[in-house]
Order: sequence, then C-alpha cells, then structure tokens
Amino acid sequence: MTAPKNYLIDMDGVLVKGRTVIPEAPKFIQSLKDREAKFLVLTNNPLYTPGDLSHRLKTIGLEIPTSNIFTSAMATARFLKSQKEHGKAFVIGESGLTSPLHEIGFIITDQDPDYVVLGETTTYNFEMITKAIRLVRAGAHFIATNPDASGPAEEGIVPACGAMAALIEKAANRSPFFIGKPNPLMMRTALNYLGVHSEGTVMVGDRMDTDIVAGVQSGLETILVLSGVTSREGVLRHPYQPGEIVDSVGDIEV
Repeated sequence: MTAPKNYLIDMDGVLVKGRTVIPEAPKFIQSLKDREAKFLVLTNNPLYTPGDLSHRLKTIGLEIPTSNIFTSAMATARFLKSQKEHGKAFVIGESGLTSPLHEIGFIITDQDPDYVVLGETTTYNFEMITKAIRLVRAGAHFIATNPDASGPAEEGIVPACGAMAALIEKAANRSPFFIGKPNPLMMRTALNYLGVHSEGTVMVGDRMDTDIVAGVQSGLETILVLSGVTSREGVLRHPYQPGEIVDSVGDIEV
C-alpha cells in the first residue's frame, strides 16, 4: 500500500456550510484517520481557538481533533514570533487571536505597541478602531489575520477582517500585511506545523481565489470541490487551474 498523501483542507464550503455538515465530510475525515494521513483543517476565521472549533464541529456531527485545526490567527502568531521575540501588540479580536499571541510571549497592550493586529470580533467599536488608526499612523506595523471582506452567518453575511482593515487603511494611510489565504505564507506555516513538505501534500478547497491559488503558489497539488461557492463554469475564468475538480470530498480517493 502506498503512503497516504498529506492534506490541507478548507473548512467552510468543503466540510461544512454554515452550521450544517456536508454529508460526505464525516466519512472523508474518517478515511484520513484510517489511512493515518497527516491533515489539517485550515480556516481564515480567527475568532475561535482550535479547541473551541473542534467542540463546535463536534456538536454538529464532525469529529476533528484540536491538533488537526489550524487558523489564520495561529499563522499570524507564528509570523510575529519569527519577526520579533517578545513583542507588544494592540489587538482587535477574540480569544482565537489573543490566545496564540500570549502563547508566543507577546504582550497585548495599547502602550507603544510594535504591531496593531486586526482579527475579527462580534463587538467592533469605534473607540478601538480609532485607537488602532492612531497607533498605525504613529508607526505601529499593521498586521491583519485574513483578507476576507465578509463571512457567513445564520442571518446572512457579516463584515469580516478585510472590510475593517480597509477602513483602518484608508484612515491611517497604511496598508496591512494579510497573513491568511491566499497568502502562501499561511500554507507554508501550516506545512511546517504539520511537519510535512509541499511535495505529497494536497490543498482541498472550494474557492479559486483563496484556496486554489494559495495551493498553486505553494507548490501543492490542488483539488477543487463544487460543494461550496465555485461552479464548474466559474473555474475557467481563472488563469490557473486546479489539478482536479470533484463534486465533494466524498469523491476524493485518500
């Protein structure tokens, strides 16, 4: 039996849609476990810690161990640690972002921070946004977890990190450095976290403009699933193409 490939797997549109598990997802994840394949579920969403996400997924019927979840917030923390040991950051975000920053030894403060780190929160407020703008204008480096302008919610879309980053960028006249997909940095950091090389690793996603382009730029095999936002016709508009197109993760041979 040949050794299994490694997998980086987008979450929304691939394994779940909102609060609903895609029917073929549990069997696909189980097949990865049975084959002892190394895999990470990747998400640009920085709101939740891996433990929180694992629990949330379990409540809707999908068993993903905490150690198999990797978020843009975790990638952001690893990037910051590589840039500056024991730095200081002013942070707009929830525990999914503050926890990994604390774990790398960063101090979270609004007093002369080295970085302004923007994630996502359900409680954006004018005072914090204003403070972030002033700190960036004063010279703090502007880092954002992900470029997504909006995200899904039960009631419809909600503004996400990219939208708020645009507001701060416009007012502060400083562009953010985005860590999450489609930045290949997110992929390379995930590969390092998983302890694997790009060769023999597959990126599975539902979006051409984040998942597939990040996989292509990182030298990964790519599989596009049509269970999310991309149609088969929409694929042809892009100058890069996935290695394989399938209806859902149920069609992937592990």
